[in-house]
Amino acid sequence: MVYSGFDDLDDLVALEETAPVLAPPLVYHLRKLFRQNLDRLIATDGELPLDPTDDLNAALERLYPTEENLKAIVTKLERLTIFHQTLSNQGSQHVQQLRDTEEQIFTLFGLQLGVANHIGTILVIDDNISDVDLLSTAFAKQTYRVIAAHSEPKAIEMAREHKPDLILLDMLVAGVDGVEICRDLKANPDTQDIPVILTSALNGAQLKVASFGAGGADFINKPFQIEEVLVRAEHQINLRNLQKRLEEQNVRLQQQMQERQQLEEQYRNIFESSIDGIFQSTKDGQFLSVNQALAHIYGYDSTQALMAGITNIAQQLYVHPSRRDGLNAYLKQHGQVVGAESRIYRRDGSKIWISENIRSVINTKGEFLYYEGTVRDVTERRRMESALRHQRQETERLLLSILPQSVAERLRDRREIIVDSLEDVTVLYADIDGFTAFCNHISPNEQIKLLSRLFSSFDAKAEELGLEKIKTIRDVYLVAGGVHTQKPDHAEAIADMALAMQLVAQEIERDLGEPFRLRIGISTGAAISGVIGMKKITYDLWGNAVNLASRMQATGSPGRIQVAPASYRRLVDKFKFEERGMTEIYGIGPMMTYWLEGRK
Repeated sequence: MVYSGFDDLDDLVALEETAPVLAPPLVYHLRKLFRQNLDRLIATDGELPLDPTDDLNAALERLYPTEENLKAIVTKLERLTIFHQTLSNQGSQHVQQLRDTEEQIFTLFGLQLGVANHIGTILVIDDNISDVDLLSTAFAKQTYRVIAAHSEPKAIEMAREHKPDLILLDMLVAGVDGVEICRDLKANPDTQDIPVILTSALNGAQLKVASFGAGGADFINKPFQIEEVLVRAEHQINLRNLQKRLEEQNVRLQQQMQERQQLEEQYRNIFESSIDGIFQSTKDGQFLSVNQALAHIYGYDSTQALMAGITNIAQQLYVHPSRRDGLNAYLKQHGQVVGAESRIYRRDGSKIWISENIRSVINTKGEFLYYEGTVRDVTERRRMESALRHQRQETERLLLSILPQSVAERLRDRREIIVDSLEDVTVLYADIDGFTAFCNHISPNEQIKLLSRLFSSFDAKAEELGLEKIKTIRDVYLVAGGVHTQKPDHAEAIADMALAMQLVAQEIERDLGEPFRLRIGISTGAAISGVIGMKKITYDLWGNAVNLASRMQATGSPGRIQVAPASYRRLVDKFKFEERGMTEIYGIGPMMTYWLEGRK
């Protein structure tokens, strides 16, 4: 049997803050940025000044020892980090600005980005030459390398040969079903991890479900909206690169741990008597004999110095004095301890982790004589295990940051394709009226602060009401109720969300002294939700309810909330409405719609 004892490392003593510091949300965003570029970061002086898992505020204090310089650097980092967050949320239209901002951030930490191994490669599979030319031109402007195939055999051949970062696949290529081509790509080990975005001029839930069931990562309707295509393509490539980096870091940590364990085992087998510490001790805690290896582990120059320096093992050796009592109790019951790991003090006061094998030695009469055992320093292995646990926790946090918890748990535990039909959800679409023109007369910093204030308020309200934020695209905000949660009143929650959003916009309008209004649309009905692709961690919502909410927003008026009939029927008993009348809805026709005014 194994006595595990205390497993957790002692908490480090928190240092008192005496200088300006970065706020926790900004630190979290910077850590994420460091991890995404870990394999490309190099130090300007040849040696990394910090580990991305270190305390970033402490690292800044080391780099900028004077308080005046530190304050200026922290202020600049805050501005750059907020700017980076906003650019990241705005898709591919600010690629160069995003890269320039990242370089400025890394420079302040004494780092620079090395040259990327390769540019992104996109394979377009389509027999429509016009569509291929359109996509090739758009992607080339974003510095992607584009290759194309116009038939199934050529597509499979090029995918295997070039191993692109992303594939855009039409649903019908030279008479061959694109879904079958996707299945062939996903069945091949050489191409199964490449994200595939399927495209089609047709639309329909069953078509999309079939695409995702075949392993597709996303679905785009024709005719193409190039900005949407660029954003979705960049999103898939970023997710794949992030996943590859996380996997590579995990592999490196696993390899380092295995190498460390193999090295320990090799030394134990070859130098059993000298590598492991060996001791004999009394039940009361005095050493009877020790070898030189044990003296070295404990930080003593000789065995004599060790035995003279430690006269009470329980009180002087173990960080937790009660640890010795626990070992004695276990030995009394079982006669031996195997692999007991404990934290101890070395002679200089530093702390290390040791693994002990101890057995009770008895005489022929069954009387206890002494303990004997071996000791091994396992500090490095413990550090590796801690780093691996931290990496796994970061992976979990990454998953939960973009997926509902129930969906994340299903994906983590069963690795299944998740596509759910939702019979009853309420969807809200909102955008800022005239935002593009509005941005023409305010600075980038003001734009960043404005969007951050607006969307942060929306996120907090959605969490308070138990709603699921689906995504933001530039100035568009999409949130839904009744998605993967038991919430019968999801329509009411969405209505309250819409009213609260208008209040936030009105407050901003008062502060700006000029019009700042939202157009909001609400619809209730069926939808499809799921994780797009087998291994890609992205989540989205489709279907009639989503489309109609978007139409309600698009045909609405600034500063007003337009509600579809199904939502109106759910809300009319508790909320005040104004009948707008018959409204022409694109793709649907005339429809009676209503303005939501407030609660009764």
